[in-house]
Amino acid sequence: MVKKFFQHGYIWLVLAFLYAPIILLAVYSFNNSQIIGQWSDEWSFDLYKQLFSSSDLMTTVVNTLVLAFVSSIISTILGTMGAIGMFYSKKRVRETLNTVTQIPVINAEIVTAISTALVCTMFAFGRTYVSLLIGHVILTFPFVVLNVTPKLKQMDKNLYEAALDLGATPTQALFKVIIPQVLPGIFSGFLIAITLSLDDYIITTFTKPATFDTISTFVFDAYAKGGRSADVPALRALSTIIFAVIIIMLIVKNVIASKGQAKNGGRK
Repeated sequence: MVKKFFQHGYIWLVLAFLYAPIILLAVYSFNNSQIIGQWSDEWSFDLYKQLFSSSDLMTTVVNTLVLAFVSSIISTILGTMGAIGMFYSKKRVRETLNTVTQIPVINAEIVTAISTALVCTMFAFGRTYVSLLIGHVILTFPFVVLNVTPKLKQMDKNLYEAALDLGATPTQALFKVIIPQVLPGIFSGFLIAITLSLDDYIITTFTKPATFDTISTFVFDAYAKGGRSADVPALRALSTIIFAVIIIMLIVKNVIASKGQAKNGGRK
């Protein structure tokens, strides 16, 4: 009984350590205090109103969401194709490609940022939206591969050949047999790609145009001025909304995964 109590207590302590700062930030998003750590007697939705009325913040949010969505779509397509290609390759080729794909995951992000910026400059992209998009795809692509690959390993490797034997074309076999089998992994990879893109600062700083801002660069610039920017308090509301959206996405993902497992269990 005592051992069980300490085990549960340890888990709750870790969860409190992880999420207490985020919960505190969410609470402060409804407090009119201009500085975190100083309570105000006024509680309202003023910071949320300020967030949606600030043209600079709204432009930054739209920039970030569009960039995250576009780069994640590209990464998901490329990562899924790459994972499937590696899965059906010979062992030596598969191991080599798998190692190369994991380099951006292990490599320091500053190295990826500088090298991407240099390569884009060599090909006359410079610091443009193209270089920024390429940088985010390089960042997120390997994580899609890492999410799709385990689902491919769980699948019967002969399904593709069986579909061809039954008269399906390679394209039909891919979209009607392979893709449905690995769809949970594709969706997980897409969510991770979006999260990484939304959160990235280093690659974004080295590859973005001078007049383009994402949430991460906007927040850094705002606090680099000593937190004196008028939009700094509204960033608490923005952070709370982002956290809530991520929680909703995770819940949807888990619900879809649970339904998929229940469906597969019913078939068995």
